[in-house]
Amino acid sequence: MTEIDAKIDALVPAWLHLPDIAELLDIQVTRVRQLVKEGQLIAVRRGENRTLQVPAAFIDGDKVVKGLAGTLTLLRDDGFSDQEMLDWLFTPDPSLPGTPAQALSENRGTEVKRRAQALAL
Repeated sequence: MTEIDAKIDALVPAWLHLPDIAELLDIQVTRVRQLVKEGQLIAVRRGENRTLQVPAAFIDGDKVVKGLAGTLTLLRDDGFSDQEMLDWLFTPDPSLPGTPAQALSENRGTEVKRRAQALAL
């Protein structure tokens, strides 16, 4: 859990507070915190009160976007920080097209993971 910088904050179109995610996923807030701790979600401190927030694009209805956890693991293994992962996930990639986060939400996780693996080379 890190502070958000202005560039990343501008890239991410919408954010959710942890209690909102808990409600969407129908789980306890402590479980959402555990998902963050386990690396299945990225939470950053932002806003006037520096509350923990997660990009809304990481939640699909009542579940975490399919393929997100695996992609985050690949990026972490490549040495990416949370800030760098958010930057990569929300920066448009003309070869996808769109952003990797959009591609994950559109069930194009294989393409996103290929690009994440290529970053290590």
